Amino acid sequence: MSVLASVAKVTERIIARSQPYRSAYMERLEIARRQDVQRGALSCTNLAHGFAAFPVNDKLRLKQDKDPSVAIISSYNDMLSAHQPFENFPKIIKDAVRAAGGVAQFAGGTPAMCDGVTQGQPGMELSLFSRDAIAMSTAIALSHNMFDAALYLGICDKIVPGLLIGALHFGHLPAIFVPGGPMTSGMSNKDKVKIRQLYAEGKVDRAALLEAESQSYHSAGTCTFYGTANSNQMLMEALGLHLPGSAFITPNTPLRDALTAEAGRQALKITDHSGNYRPVGHVVSEKSIVNAIVTLLATGGSTNHTIHLVAIAKAAGIVIDWDDFDALSAVVPLVTRIYPNGDADVNHFHAAGGTGFVIRELLDAGLMHEDVMTIFGDSLRAHCAEPFLEGNAVVFKPAPEKSGDDSVLRPATTPFAADGGLRLLTGNLGRAVIKISAVKKEHWIVEAPAIVFNSQEAFMQAFRAGELDCDFVAVLSFQGPRANGMPELHALTPALGLLQDKGRHVALVTDGRMSGASGKVPAAIHVTPEVSSGGPLALVRTGDMIKMDAEHGTLEAIVPAAEWAQRQLQLVNLDANQVGMGRELFAMFRNTVSAAEDGATCFDLPPARIVEGDCQLG
Repeated sequence: MSVLASVAKVTERIIARSQPYRSAYMERLEIARRQDVQRGALSCTNLAHGFAAFPVNDKLRLKQDKDPSVAIISSYNDMLSAHQPFENFPKIIKDAVRAAGGVAQFAGGTPAMCDGVTQGQPGMELSLFSRDAIAMSTAIALSHNMFDAALYLGICDKIVPGLLIGALHFGHLPAIFVPGGPMTSGMSNKDKVKIRQLYAEGKVDRAALLEAESQSYHSAGTCTFYGTANSNQMLMEALGLHLPGSAFITPNTPLRDALTAEAGRQALKITDHSGNYRPVGHVVSEKSIVNAIVTLLATGGSTNHTIHLVAIAKAAGIVIDWDDFDALSAVVPLVTRIYPNGDADVNHFHAAGGTGFVIRELLDAGLMHEDVMTIFGDSLRAHCAEPFLEGNAVVFKPAPEKSGDDSVLRPATTPFAADGGLRLLTGNLGRAVIKISAVKKEHWIVEAPAIVFNSQEAFMQAFRAGELDCDFVAVLSFQGPRANGMPELHALTPALGLLQDKGRHVALVTDGRMSGASGKVPAAIHVTPEVSSGGPLALVRTGDMIKMDAEHGTLEAIVPAAEWAQRQLQLVNLDANQVGMGRELFAMFRNTVSAAEDGATCFDLPPARIVEGDCQLG
């Protein structure tokens, strides 16, 4: 069916805005394709280097240049639970590809850090920049021009966006993303949050907290809440870059391994020489980007994707902005309740119907474009499915007609909320986004005095000293890309949540980020321009009244006009001037940041660069 007029309008606006960039990008892809940048373009010396360590039979295939070669790019490490399952994936893929008539090579690895480990720590200041390093690592792995397609093994916060940005710079190559899956369910999120708040109050000790956290994060796989990692997986399904329904199959199971093998076989079916060419630069289109935004909104996904999707789109020559998110959020219903927007985890969501159910409901409601290219076909309808293992074969069956649990997953006709819960806030403090899908309506509007902090540490020191037992808006400055890498501030959530539970009216306003786990406390985040770029958040003083109004989309400092104007005259680009390990880690990136407009640059894509601050366009 055709999409709703409101969705079509946003799509048309994006197409028109992107036209010069997208045209140049598509022309570049066609040039790369015509130049035969695979092995046929390599000299004998180049080629010999490329397969010197290969098994004899695989080497013979590459010498003859008759069989397709698939690159494997992985974020594997065995410290992080989400990435550990990838240890065995390359062998599974190589065996499957070889049996299907091709060869596969491990082309390169990328770094992978975990925001769950670095929350509240100096290393978090490298988190957002790790996406850029991953994108460049991906491009380096593909630079040898040995490959006809690529498989990308990634799952968590910055890893999947970085892999996809890198893949789009080699957009003439088909790409399939291969997830590792979530860990099995452990301690409930509700019980975990309760222990965290008790610890923040000093009512339980560190040993009790560690035991609770260990019961929550207990085995291989991603965390089971619906944060950025699992939002990544949902979006790869919506973009048509996963095998249907493969996002939330747990690691180390027969079906997970079978899907990994099937991904290798599918990659051979979509190369330029297969007669069914499906390059990633064509799969990621204006319509598929709209599909991704819609799916993010409908599932209450991570606010980090108001940044990542902008950068992913720009890598494909597509320009989107926060106005597009805001317009779509107004018409997209919320069809899931997954923590932090509910009590269920992603395993419960998958059991209730999962990704195939969501995509079908959104297609049937006219909220997604069906006529898009995917790794499976020319219709997103093929992804309204879930995988099963029959013998040794993977079969895809239609997603359930009815939700298995309507407290977790509902049809688009009877949603949990009429809109997607993401709002754009504007006012004299700049532009910001807020996710209200987990915020009770009585907290959508907060008007209270500001208390200004320049670091997370300063906030927590005040909280522990008992200085925050009041109504207030925490204004946390110097947390943007130029200042310190834009760390996530999820470590503040237990303290703010505790104060809210005590009846205090609290909110957070910051030029930094909150994680995909941000929940019940209203938070205006990604405030732009950031303070270190001369943003007006720098004008706020402790005691100023701040009004955050998520119902009407405003963010204002209530200060007399004459005084505000006087403060503006004194405003210059600022620097946090903080010292310590985090600032030292960040120093190597400072020149890169200062070369970009309002954010962290990935690397140039003529005719437009990938810029974090592009979330402010329009």
